Amino acid sequence: MSSSNSAGAASSGDRYRILLEASRRLGATLSPNELYEAIYRETAAALSAPGFYLALHDQGRDLARVVFYAQQGEGQQSDIAYRGSDSEVLTTQKSSLVSDGLEGAPLLAIGAEASPTARSAVTAPLMHKGRVLGAMSAQSYEANAYDKADLELFEELARVAAVAIFNSQQFSELERRRREAEQLEELGRALASKLDPDQVVRMIVSAVSDVLEVDGVAVWLCQPHDRAHCSVAESAGAIALPVGLEWALTDDLYERLIDRWEAVHLDNLATLSTMPERVAEHLTGGSAIGAPLILGGQVEGVLTAGSKQARRFGKEDIAVLQRLASQTSVALANARLHANLHALSLTDPLTGLPNRRRLQIHLDHEVAAASRGRPLAIAVFDIDKFKHYNDTFGHIAGDEILKAVGKVLHDENRTMNIVARYGGDEFVSVLSETDIEGAQLFVERVQGHIARNEILTKFGISISIGCAEFDPESMVSVNDVLRAADADMYEEKAQRHAEMQVVSQG
Repeated sequence: MSSSNSAGAASSGDRYRILLEASRRLGATLSPNELYEAIYRETAAALSAPGFYLALHDQGRDLARVVFYAQQGEGQQSDIAYRGSDSEVLTTQKSSLVSDGLEGAPLLAIGAEASPTARSAVTAPLMHKGRVLGAMSAQSYEANAYDKADLELFEELARVAAVAIFNSQQFSELERRRREAEQLEELGRALASKLDPDQVVRMIVSAVSDVLEVDGVAVWLCQPHDRAHCSVAESAGAIALPVGLEWALTDDLYERLIDRWEAVHLDNLATLSTMPERVAEHLTGGSAIGAPLILGGQVEGVLTAGSKQARRFGKEDIAVLQRLASQTSVALANARLHANLHALSLTDPLTGLPNRRRLQIHLDHEVAAASRGRPLAIAVFDIDKFKHYNDTFGHIAGDEILKAVGKVLHDENRTMNIVARYGGDEFVSVLSETDIEGAQLFVERVQGHIARNEILTKFGISISIGCAEFDPESMVSVNDVLRAADADMYEEKAQRHAEMQVVSQG
């Protein structure tokens, strides 16, 4: 060894003291970032270490990450990834002594390009109970800076560091699970109070972002009649996907997600050749995990989380996402049930049109707008002699007539308007931003459609129609405009009746 004042020449008593002090200090440090810096400080106090790095290893993903390094004695946190299988120390689980890197033994180069090149190093695996947690290395810019005694001391420091890192990881995992449990409990309460499916989806996207600390989250919903095709319902994060983006699942993904209800783990999106081009342009790399959303005994969608980093996710992340997906599924099922019940309470079960209650809600809103000057007209439709047809041909035929009239009105109605079954054989169309002339044109189209309808012509159905435009000077309520339309309808019906009498008497 070239350095005569190196800690490698320390007596066995000095070594014991060094290791005891290091164990005491490191054992009292549970914050990961503080611990990594403390390991470096203890190493630098024991032997020359102007260069240093500490890497953690995930054997399952063959992923090593440099979490701390030092250059010329200045340390800093980092997140530099490399393949664990590329490290001889990690694969052999044996320490290494390099006397001069210039002689052909490679050294891991970290930091700025202008920094000095390390020439000698001691590197040791971080072993705990037979498991490789990572590796640490002390490096010098001089050749032959370390000898076997330095390596032995460094190996002991690595063992002490490994125990401290394991304890820190266990503590961090317990803290993570505690926070996760609190977040899931809070999320469960919040989701239980949401009865709108869209609100549920937005909330879960936000929750996944917070719990997993990822770059992107998306809820994909399957098409009703083709679950192999999914589209984004909501997304958020630095790599948020556009709402409506579609992904036709491959056979493999379909089998795992839809058929077997399994979570999926895509370690490197850059190498996923089966990704559709329209999706790939938004996900140019990184990694992702997904868990199925199961409603009513079948998969209705997928909850995904993504990262810009390849091989970012582990088993714990997948387990968390599955728990979040389970909560999402329950909340969505409840919200959809409520939405369906709400829709049923506002829908006429025979014709499928809005019912009188839904009409009243809509008219209240439209009359308020009309009172401020926006045009509004309504048309009232009454099936002539409907009781006669019902009594003559039976209630099944009567229902058929009502459904046929409802379909005619629905087909002629603009999207922005509504047509409702007002009660019995009466229907009402609410024509927003329409004056009386526009209402009359609408009525003419309806009359032509009725005259061509096979069911209605088969029964000889005729319909009386009345129109009215809301007049803000003479009308103040919904009932005012309804009465005006009713009056117009009865006037039209009376006029037709009078004309028929004249014809019959002639």
